[in-house]
Amino acid sequence: MTADTLSRTAAPLPPADRDRFGRLLRAEWTKLTSIRSTAIILLLTIGLTILVSLLSVSGSQTSGGSGPTYRDRFHFVHRTLTGDGSITARVGAQADSQEWAKAGVMIKAAETPGARYAALMVTPRHGVRWQADFALPDTAGSSGGAPRWLRITRAGQLLTGEESADGLAWTRVGSSTLVLPRAVEIGLFVTSPGIFKVVKHGNSTTAGPDETVGRATFDNVAARTGAGTPAPGSWRDEDVGGSGRGADAGGPGLPDGFTPPVPGTSTETGGVFTVTGSGDIGGVSPEDEQGGDDTVMNSLSGVQIGLIVIAVLGVLFATSEYKTGIIRSTFAADPRRVRVFTAKAAVVWAVAFGCGLVASVAAFLISQPTLHRNGFRPPAYPYRSLTEWPVLRAVVGTALFLAVFALFGLAVGTILRRAATAITLVVAVVLVPQLIASNLSLEASKWVNRATPLAGLAIQQTRHRFDTPIGPWAGFAVLCAWAVATLALAFWLLRRRDA
Repeated sequence: MTADTLSRTAAPLPPADRDRFGRLLRAEWTKLTSIRSTAIILLLTIGLTILVSLLSVSGSQTSGGSGPTYRDRFHFVHRTLTGDGSITARVGAQADSQEWAKAGVMIKAAETPGARYAALMVTPRHGVRWQADFALPDTAGSSGGAPRWLRITRAGQLLTGEESADGLAWTRVGSSTLVLPRAVEIGLFVTSPGIFKVVKHGNSTTAGPDETVGRATFDNVAARTGAGTPAPGSWRDEDVGGSGRGADAGGPGLPDGFTPPVPGTSTETGGVFTVTGSGDIGGVSPEDEQGGDDTVMNSLSGVQIGLIVIAVLGVLFATSEYKTGIIRSTFAADPRRVRVFTAKAAVVWAVAFGCGLVASVAAFLISQPTLHRNGFRPPAYPYRSLTEWPVLRAVVGTALFLAVFALFGLAVGTILRRAATAITLVVAVVLVPQLIASNLSLEASKWVNRATPLAGLAIQQTRHRFDTPIGPWAGFAVLCAWAVATLALAFWLLRRRDA
């Protein structure tokens, strides 16, 4: 190809050519809207996407039911404080059982799970943290871990956490205003979150946190009243929230392959407390729970049915002209087949995108209230809005996904020319990989989902899960690659074959 030819190819269309292409677009739009099944297909795409999404979320429920979900499980060494006062202790050492293992001092309304609290703690790899009333995020103190002096002071409804390197010079970490009963529990606590684990059982997969056990030593422990005198009573210890996830915690038995729960312990020798414990405290955030639900993706799950219907639209738009013979008249009017096909693809893309946008926005807005009623609400699952970029990307990306899949159907229809054969192939492309992946190991199924056009569904993700096969834009790029390759083959055959 000469440089002159390249320059002519890259140059913008002259006004006459642009006007001719505009007429082509209008002609293809007329053809598409004249197909009797077009309106039915578009309505089916919207209706099925919304209906299937709504049915999907209607049957889903959080493990915690409809109530608020908290992480509130730890070993507590405590005594009762009436009125104002403080709890002070030096965390002498802490085991690195998990990066967010916690050891520190706490004031809690009662020793029952879910009771209001304020806690100051050290962690192995995230320094000193102040946390109150299950609120996230917590407040960071110094970056170092044990040894560290910690103190919480109660003055009416104000609770203040301070830290010190030597027990003499104190630095405020955080404070919170909490309405607590006059008599509260104060003391030492240790907890250690589980490490996320995936266990394969035949064709099923169990995922969740595997137990870890935290351990810490405390010395210079002092519980004092507001007058500065030692708080009366003796130390008691217990596992707040039970000792684990098994049947002893009121839930189902522990799945095979997971570490059995271990009750916490406490010993005291010469004023030094050694405490062990498992679990965690704080509001549950799905962002740090790899097995939690993606409520945005759940709201858009109906697109897996809608994509088949919209792909059929692309197939029929191509095959109907071959069936009726109109394609010969089209090419006689404009012999430049590639330009004709480009206009046809542009019309299909625009119609499918508009249809997909209506379907995805409606599915999201209608499904979210149902998810909230089924327990997917704060603190475990924050409310999601279209004004958030990840949500907007997922919703608009779903419309883009449908539009690209319609182009895929158009290309397949152009290649095969027969509607029944082309539709069968499109349906197989959607269903067969899912059937194969369901019978493979987790890692193998991830590779199947990465390599097929359904990788484009990753555009709906708003958080990373343990079974996430590919990132949002990378997955969408895989779908586009399939569509481009199929369109290129359709272009090539269109120029070589008789109409």
